Amino acid sequence: MFSKRIVSLVAIAALALGVLAIPAQAALRHIDGTVVSKNADDHSFRIRTQSGNKVRIKVNSSTRFQRIANGFGGLHKGLAIEVDAKSTTNGLVATQVETPGGGGGGGADDNGGHHGGGGADDGPNHT
Repeated sequence: MFSKRIVSLVAIAALALGVLAIPAQAALRHIDGTVVSKNADDHSFRIRTQSGNKVRIKVNSSTRFQRIANGFGGLHKGLAIEVDAKSTTNGLVATQVETPGGGGGGGADDNGGHHGGGGADDGPNHT
């Protein structure tokens, strides 16, 4: 009886931890679009997604820029980009911003133009 109770408590604890881990994974979004504006004062930019929606995205000191000379300073209207962003209470914050493709030979990061796992980011939050 005692061991069944312990097993039940361990199982419940494991399920609770699993439920808490799901929102953290679901918070990452991959967004393809074109820059429509940039606000240097609040470190943000807006893009028009492939579906036509405008999305505001903030950057911070942890945001990585790839294939964009001068990082945030290199963003300009009309630039096609791919963004990986986290949902936060203050909106979307970019973890990575890059231009599409690898510019020729398809390097080690070539997962169809996306980072992080061969299409796992193409779910319902892919815009």
